[in-house]
Amino acid sequence: MKSYSEAYKQAGVDITAGYKAVELMKKHIAKTATGNEISGIGGFGGLFSLDISKTKNPVLVSGTDGVGTKLKIAFLMDKHDTVGIDCVAMCVNDIICCGAKPLIFLDYIAVGKNYPEKIEQIVKGVANGCIQASCSLIGGETAEMPGFYPENEYDLAGFSVGVVDKEKILDNTKIKEGDVIIALPSSGVHSNGFSLVRKVFDIVNTDLKTNYAELGGKSLGETLLTPTKIYVKPMLALFENLEVKAVSHITGGGFYENVPRSIPNGYCAKIEKSKIKVLPIFNLIMEKGKIPERDMYNTFNMGVGMAIVVAKEDATKAIEILKENEEDAYVIGKIEKNETEKIVLE
Repeated sequence: MKSYSEAYKQAGVDITAGYKAVELMKKHIAKTATGNEISGIGGFGGLFSLDISKTKNPVLVSGTDGVGTKLKIAFLMDKHDTVGIDCVAMCVNDIICCGAKPLIFLDYIAVGKNYPEKIEQIVKGVANGCIQASCSLIGGETAEMPGFYPENEYDLAGFSVGVVDKEKILDNTKIKEGDVIIALPSSGVHSNGFSLVRKVFDIVNTDLKTNYAELGGKSLGETLLTPTKIYVKPMLALFENLEVKAVSHITGGGFYENVPRSIPNGYCAKIEKSKIKVLPIFNLIMEKGKIPERDMYNTFNMGVGMAIVVAKEDATKAIEILKENEEDAYVIGKIEKNETEKIVLE
C-alpha cells in the first residue's frame, strides 16, 4: 500500500508529489556517484565509505551555506537549473580553503508547493555542481511548507564534508613578507551581495530579459544568474604540486572581510586594484547604484573568486598549473609587514 493522506493534501502537502520529485531527480543524482556510496537516496541517512588508506592523519572538514536572495532572480526568470550549482559552490569553495578535498554533499529544499518538475531542475543544478566538485550527492531533503513560503518560491541550502591530511591543512603561519597573491577569476556576482543588487536594479519592476551592451549583449537576468565558479579541481592540482600558504574565498564582505581571514597578525595583503580584472557587471552596478568604490570592494568579489598566497619563487609555476587547469590566474598583490591592517587596496 502506497503512502497517501487526503487530509494532509487538503492542508497543502502532497506526499505523492514528493515521490514523483524523487523519481525525477534520481537520474541526476546517479551522475554524481564516485564509487564510495553504500546507500541510495531514500534512507534515513546517506552512507559513504571513507577511504583513508593514503591519508596518514585524516581530518574531516565541513562547510554549509545557501544561495541567498539570488533565488529571487531565479523566481523572476523562472529558471531553476543553475542555483543548485551556486549552493554546492558556496560550500565546497570554503572547504578547499583549508586544503581539503570535498567528498559528499547534501541539500535542503524548502518549498511553498512541491512542483516535481521544478524540484528536478533544482536538483539537476546541485548534481552538476557536485560533478564539478568531484563529490557525491548522497542525500537531501525536500520540505513542502504551505503557508510558510509562497507557492512559487523556495529556499535552497546545503552542506559538504571533505577530508584533508592533518599535516596538509593550510597553515598561514608560514606567510612571510614578499609572498605573492594570485587571483582566480570569478564568473560573475556569484552568490553574495544580491540584496544590494536587487535594490540597485529594482528587479521586481525591471525586465530582466532586456539585453545590455555593457554586458556584452547579454540580458541582466542571464548575467546575474551565472553560476558561482567551483574551484575544487584546479586548487587540488595546485596543492599536489607546490606549497600553498593561504586561500581566501571572496564571498559576502568582499575583499575587506575575506582576505584578512587568511592573513596572520603582523602581515598585510597589499592588493593593487589596477591589476584586478573587474567584470562589466560590477561597473554597471557601481554606476547605476552610485555606489562608492570602497563599498563595492567590501560587498562584491569584483571579478576575483579566490585569492591565493604562495612564495614569490613559486608564483610562476603556480600560475602555469592553474592555467593548465583552465584558470586564467594572475598576480594582484603581495604580502607586506603591517601591525595595524591586514588588507590594503591601492
